[in-house]
Amino acid sequence: MKGIFVTGTDTGAGKTYVSALVIQALRAEGVDAVGYKPICCGGREDAYTLLSASDDRLELDEVNPCYLRTAAAPYVAAMFENAELELEPLIQAYHQLAAKHEVVIVEGVGGWKVPILKDYMVADFAKELGLPTILVVGNRLGALNQTLLSVESMRATGVEPAGLVFNHLEDELDTAAITNKGIAEELTGVPVLMDVIRGQQEVEAWPFQELIGL
Repeated sequence: MKGIFVTGTDTGAGKTYVSALVIQALRAEGVDAVGYKPICCGGREDAYTLLSASDDRLELDEVNPCYLRTAAAPYVAAMFENAELELEPLIQAYHQLAAKHEVVIVEGVGGWKVPILKDYMVADFAKELGLPTILVVGNRLGALNQTLLSVESMRATGVEPAGLVFNHLEDELDTAAITNKGIAEELTGVPVLMDVIRGQQEVEAWPFQELIGL
């Protein structure tokens, strides 16, 4: 089974955007890559984006088996909706996709430590899947702090980040946005796989092919 787990420094860092670009790049190289968003909270726009990037090869519920309408962390959303969030179906849904497709790009929920259950975080889900994990950094002032904290937390969980993807959130680049990438790589020792400008529509597939051994 081959795939990548995509987490972010924060909600809005660009996980879905980057995940879709990676899926499209791999598919353009003839790789049967599809997206998986196990949990959506507040809306299913992320799942629709991954579905489209996967060339509509899947059903929506295959891409996103758990949908909670409350815009909050899964643990909180489930409490508000009096819903029981079960982990095993989410793990099984991943394995079913992985059995049918060459590569599965799994997008997490929010950041690395977002609670899915009271005692089970996105970090635990990523570790359980055991996929190479990349960190999408919303490139702006403050991104260094978020990146360093996220990388530290990933390592404390027992997951070594496979790479960073810097996603520029603004058209204009200030000093922080220009320097964040190099400084983050220097301070964390984690390679930067890709630098995405705002509105970019295509990326190269090779960094991710190398990452997953294709």
